[in-house]
Amino acid sequence: MSLSSVLETVTKRATHADPLGATLKFDLGEDGSIYLDGKGEENIVSESKEDADCVIQITKDNFEKLLSGELNPMGAFMGGKIKVKGDMGIAMKLQSIIS
Repeated sequence: MSLSSVLETVTKRATHADPLGATLKFDLGEDGSIYLDGKGEENIVSESKEDADCVIQITKDNFEKLLSGELNPMGAFMGGKIKVKGDMGIAMKLQSIIS
């Protein structure tokens, strides 16, 4: 799956979810990043490189597995496949977007 395809999937899910009330960035390493601005009335998804309240470091392959349900978020975090920097509470709100 290309980054644009992943971005499209996240955008579709984020528009149907409640605003996060914060900013979040999925850092996919060399594959780029996905930025979610949920401070307004809706979640806005882009490829912005801005700083975020919470940064989730994950490979694009593992992120695709999260989106498809092949990878359990908590198991991935405990196994070191996901690293969270910043506000952990924001990461906990992501269930409606990644599942």
